[in-house]
Amino acid sequence: MRNYKVKPVESLSRGLRVLQVLQEVRAASLHDLHLATGIPKSTLTRILYTAHRQGLVWQRMADGAFLPSHTLHRVPLDDADWLGEIASPVLARLSERVRWPSVLSVPRLDYLEVVETNSRRASFDDIRAKPVSFRVNLLRSASGRAYLAFCPDREREAVLRRLRERDLPGHELASQPEALHRIVQATRRQGYAVRSADFGGHYSRTRAEHDDGRLSVAMPIRLEGRVLGCINLTWRMKVMTVAEMARRHLDDLRGAVAAVEQRAGEVSRRLRDGVGVNEG
Repeated sequence: MRNYKVKPVESLSRGLRVLQVLQEVRAASLHDLHLATGIPKSTLTRILYTAHRQGLVWQRMADGAFLPSHTLHRVPLDDADWLGEIASPVLARLSERVRWPSVLSVPRLDYLEVVETNSRRASFDDIRAKPVSFRVNLLRSASGRAYLAFCPDREREAVLRRLRERDLPGHELASQPEALHRIVQATRRQGYAVRSADFGGHYSRTRAEHDDGRLSVAMPIRLEGRVLGCINLTWRMKVMTVAEMARRHLDDLRGAVAAVEQRAGEVSRRLRDGVGVNEG
């Protein structure tokens, strides 16, 4: 660039420095950014808020971390942070309607991983939120069963084969094909999954050993025959039954899933057409 005789815009320089740090570390708290940049937290807050309004930064509800926006880049559709970014505002709206917490989880080789949750916003719940990267049981949780019921058959068989080979505690159902077939068929018929009666939230222990006092239902986020992830609703089992929760709030959950699927579909089409996500 030419050596222009002008002064640099210091406020812009600070903002770009913050974005650079976020690109380097991927996720950071306000304190992390303060330590990395030396910028006062009050100034950082204004920078982050401005960047958010311009679609450059988003804040994860699960832990309050700031992340660079993935909607500005061409990223694979199985990128967990990308899915978390487009689902986060949907989960925020869902918590305003339902008031019970929800979790967004994505499939890994033999478990689901939590990538976002609105638990901090759920006014009817004081149970500690599951952290980002928490592992969710595939065969006994509502989200795991939603994934297995609606993912492609070959994908499901590959997952079950891995679980059988590893012989993991809490996954005995992987070696019970008839029982699993009944669960898959029932889940498909009703359009949503319910956690196993003996599942109390722990990855491998039964409810008799570890009981979070909850019930859950979940639905898959589907795109082009794939399951990108699952969104659940979870509540205190003493408050209402599964049937009552379905009657009251299943449409809210279904609407949230549809909103994420619509956004994912828009992004997928733009990527396929060679157009940037925020272009067009």
